[in-house]
Amino acid sequence: MGSSWRGSPRGRRAHVLLLLADGHTVRMMVAMLFCSFDLIASVRREYKSRGLAAALGTEPVVERTPGWWGWVLGWVLKRTPGDFGIRRSRWSCESLAKVIGQKLGRQLGRESVRLILVQLGLVWRRPRPTIRPFDPEHDAKMRAIQQLQATRPPDHVVVYQDEVQIDLNPKIGSQWMLRGYQAEVVTPGDNERRHLAVSMLTGSGRLIVSAPMKRRNSEQFIAHLADLCRRLRRWKVIHVICDNAMFHKSRVVQAWVARQGGRIVLHYLPTRAPEENPVERVFWRLHEAITRNHSFRTIDELVAASMTWIEEEGTGTVPRIDYSMAA
Repeated sequence: MGSSWRGSPRGRRAHVLLLLADGHTVRMMVAMLFCSFDLIASVRREYKSRGLAAALGTEPVVERTPGWWGWVLGWVLKRTPGDFGIRRSRWSCESLAKVIGQKLGRQLGRESVRLILVQLGLVWRRPRPTIRPFDPEHDAKMRAIQQLQATRPPDHVVVYQDEVQIDLNPKIGSQWMLRGYQAEVVTPGDNERRHLAVSMLTGSGRLIVSAPMKRRNSEQFIAHLADLCRRLRRWKVIHVICDNAMFHKSRVVQAWVARQGGRIVLHYLPTRAPEENPVERVFWRLHEAITRNHSFRTIDELVAASMTWIEEEGTGTVPRIDYSMAA
């Protein structure tokens, strides 16, 4: 230890600990260190109760924040200036200072309010825009779907259905790279794409995937529904829950469904509610594992890798097909 440490209060506390460890008596330590009995008792007590840092006086000091700061935090996170009669859509330090003065009787300037917000862990940054569900029948539709799953007869099956687009131009995602160096993802330039139609059986989570096609349209949807009829032969009725894409509701689809004599029944999710479809989570994992930053040279290689991933990692059942011959 340097001389500055030995002469400091922390250095004296450290000497007390070392002498206590060597078994010296309290009177001997008082004589050696010219310290008080109270200091030795304090060091011993704090070491036993809270550890070395407390005994040495190096334990960080936790400053108690004023209780009224909790009101300020709640206003910023859960209320708007309009709730307090101020014509603003978002909080500013000036408007918050005004409310603090009115409600708490504390007169603060804008800079003082800014420092309080920083100490509360708040930052000034742009929020993330989100789309509010605007379907007025959202809750009613979801209750109907839940009721369908709960009360379906034993010879009926319920599946969630959706399509995913696979692009030869890779989706760009974050990856580890050296600081100051931006890694590169080579793209082919001329993009090619395929679309996979996927259904998930409720309960088991089993995935049924149809052959990839170049277009996402009524033709693909009907081909997938036909696949479901062939591959789910043990069930009398197949309830297909899908989104509100126009081709899911087209006349040609409705006519094909009518010709099946009730074997296929279509149900539609609330509009703009992709989070209600569990197949979307499979697609997110597929993109994370395969399509982001990929280095496949051909669309056939990429589609084959995607289908293999679904079969091995996505609990899917994939038809054995020649990917290069897909329509």
